[in-house]
Amino acid sequence: MIYLLRHGDAEPDQGGGDAARHLTAKGETQALAAGLAMASLELGVDACLASPRVRALDTATLACRALDVEAEVVEAIGYGEYDSLELAAGRGDTLIVGHEPALSAEVARLTGANVKMKKGGLAIIKDSQLQALLRPADLSGIASGGARPSIT
Repeated sequence: MIYLLRHGDAEPDQGGGDAARHLTAKGETQALAAGLAMASLELGVDACLASPRVRALDTATLACRALDVEAEVVEAIGYGEYDSLELAAGRGDTLIVGHEPALSAEVARLTGANVKMKKGGLAIIKDSQLQALLRPADLSGIASGGARPSIT
């Protein structure tokens, strides 16, 4: 399985450049909800790979609290120059935390699906099929005990 998570809502550039943008309180909530929802759905995550950009790495760190894995920085994810299957090779089920438009492009490349990843949204891919595309509101609902999609 490949899990693609877009970073949560982030603040505007405060003068440190795009890579230094931090999550807003909303973005932190989205990241925590993503991790809790994945744990609630019992999605096994063996590895978490994240962009080095602050908002993505913070999203990965917060989401991984509920998943009992550590986020590993992968420079290429920060610049959209990666093949998620290649990155995940030998790591088991892998969560990749990154940015648009690279995440939507990766969903399309792997599955043929035309999607637009929302901030804090999650795509679940298995065997070249998009199993689920969960918006932040979906993840928040699942995290708080709401309706759970069937993911095989």
